[in-house]
Amino acid sequence: MSGWLSPEALEAIRLSLKVALWATVLSLPAGIFVAYALARWRFPGKQLLNGLVHLPLILPPVVTGYLLLLAFGRTGLIGQPLYDWFGITLAFRWTGAVLAAAIMAFPLLVRAIRLALEAVDPKLEEAAKTLGASRLLGFATITLPLILPGVIAGAVLAFAKAMGEFGATITFVSNIPGQTQTVPSAIYAFLQVPGGEGAALQLVVISVGLALGALLLSEVLSRRVAKRISGR
Repeated sequence: MSGWLSPEALEAIRLSLKVALWATVLSLPAGIFVAYALARWRFPGKQLLNGLVHLPLILPPVVTGYLLLLAFGRTGLIGQPLYDWFGITLAFRWTGAVLAAAIMAFPLLVRAIRLALEAVDPKLEEAAKTLGASRLLGFATITLPLILPGVIAGAVLAFAKAMGEFGATITFVSNIPGQTQTVPSAIYAFLQVPGGEGAALQLVVISVGLALGALLLSEVLSRRVAKRISGR
């Protein structure tokens, strides 16, 4: 690959993989918890939580990025305490790109896991409770193995979404080569300079291949969920 891709493109691919991996890993526990809450629990504000989870899918990504800048910027409501107390800065850093990508990918992750959970009979967990298992143990030993393909499918979709995130990322962390320039940002940068179309096209081909592969893998895993639950 290094023979036909420029160093800038290779660095953008490396950073995108790094950002997408961390965004997926860090959002997975919260995604499972939120999906379980939406699928199993009844509580005031459930519809509000559902709306907030899916809001990044509806809002323009630039709006999401601007809200992140207001909240997590150096002088933001959350960003200022993070910097003053812990010396942590997210805006215009690759770690901020992880945050932006995780938020944009979170709805896809939650939806895939929630669908898998809703296909599992909650009475299985209730039966485990009657045998002395705690709620957490029942989930870990019974429900989680059943929904594991759905969890993996959601993680794959989240990873692919994080790889392709552009609007929120460029608004929150800018487009700094070697620091915050991911594949979509690199494609945008290449298209702004004369003669950059070839390099942009190379990255486009790689992006399309990764996206198609993620969609196919997610579909295969989703079908496995249905087969496992139905027993066929």
